[in-house]
Amino acid sequence: MPLGIRPINDFAFKKTFGTPANKGVLVSLLNAILDLNSPIADVTIENPFNLQDFADDKLSVLDVKAVDQSGAIYDVEIQLTVVPGLDRRIVFYGCELYAGQLQAGEDYSELKPVYSICIADGILWRDARQVHHAFRLTDRESGRTLPNTLEIHTLELGRYNRTESELASAPMLDCWLYWLLHAHEYEPAELLRLLPQVEFQQATRTLTEIAEKTEDKTMYDAREKARRDQQWALTGSYREGFAHGELAGETRGEVRGLAIGEIRLIHALQNLLLEALTAESELQSKSLSELQAITAELQERLRQRNSG
Repeated sequence: MPLGIRPINDFAFKKTFGTPANKGVLVSLLNAILDLNSPIADVTIENPFNLQDFADDKLSVLDVKAVDQSGAIYDVEIQLTVVPGLDRRIVFYGCELYAGQLQAGEDYSELKPVYSICIADGILWRDARQVHHAFRLTDRESGRTLPNTLEIHTLELGRYNRTESELASAPMLDCWLYWLLHAHEYEPAELLRLLPQVEFQQATRTLTEIAEKTEDKTMYDAREKARRDQQWALTGSYREGFAHGELAGETRGEVRGLAIGEIRLIHALQNLLLEALTAESELQSKSLSELQAITAELQERLRQRNSG
């Protein structure tokens, strides 16, 4: 029977990568993402997994923060919903981590590098192609980079498309992204054969423990429900806004405005389904009733996926 535990569920993610006994798993993920000249050897997890962090059913961002022996700070978060302004929030949080190291009067030379990582279950930039973006403070003309300051990394799971057959020769980052997206589809023994490295064995054992431990499984299910509720609230907000626009549109005969709103809703649903977005020009050629039919079909598929 497949594991059925999605690693990108915030409960499963925090328990897998934020448990001190699993710090080797976190180190492997960090090294795969950052590809540093000197790989990370060891870290201390500063906000370790705690069941009480999940005591309510509100969906929140729960990050994993760690520090290595040199004092460098690493922060990894899983973002289940891509919302407007997320890129700015990522930058703001990374700057907070960097500036928050010093108290008044302390020496700036004591500042340690900060690596802020956001793994998004969706797509951040429509015009991009790569899954992984690495942002650094770099001079546009010379290419000179300010080293050991702030790096921001984003990984868009909605763009990842490696297949199982490609994993044998794939870089470690691709293996981790595949595991994050597909581990729940495999039986544990099958997953261990596919990804036999010790880090994946430990990570997979953690998912198995969640599936078998009643308290953990109950909390996992609660977080999945909260995620689904948030997704439906998001699409419901779009729909409510369009309903208000419909009344105004009927009054003024502005059907075009309704079509634009429906196109935005279609793109929001496709994003939640991790699908490529239909070109806006193609959608603009359709009638309002055709757009509404597409919306209804996407909503039904999202409902079926979330209930599966």
